[in-house]
Formats: sequence, structure tokens, C-alpha cells
Amino acid sequence: MTTEQELQSLFNKLDRDQDGKVSINELFLSPGLSAIIISETNTSSPQELLVQYDSDKDGSITFEELKEAVDKANNLN
Repeated sequence: MTTEQELQSLFNKLDRDQDGKVSINELFLSPGLSAIIISETNTSSPQELLVQYDSDKDGSITFEELKEAVDKANNLN
């Protein structure tokens, strides 16, 4: 389980270009961090994370979309 603050810190590390979104490329550039995200969201891959939780279908995940994914997996404290 993760706190919102820990999740924000992880998101910020994944968001290499600091545009407020994590793209599929950024997920693949940080396999260790991606593994944590995949574990916390109960998804099997970065692609599945995007398919399930990219609500605006822009090809990236915002912090709010990530937070919703972790919350749905009951891993947010």
C-alpha cells in the first residue's frame, strides 16, 4: 500500500519531462519504477495500465488517473 505522498513522489520520478503526464515511453524508461506502479494498480503491463486508466485517451497517465488506478486496486492509504 502506498500513501498519496509516496505515489506523487513516484509519479514525479517517472515524469521525466515534467509535463504532468507519464507516457508509455517514460514507463519503459524506468522499469523498476514501472514495476511498482504495475504492482500497486494490479495491472500486468504499462500498456494495460494505459488501456484501463487513460481516461482522456491521450496516450499518457496523469497523477489523478494514476491515483484512481491505485485507489481502485485498494492500495492507497
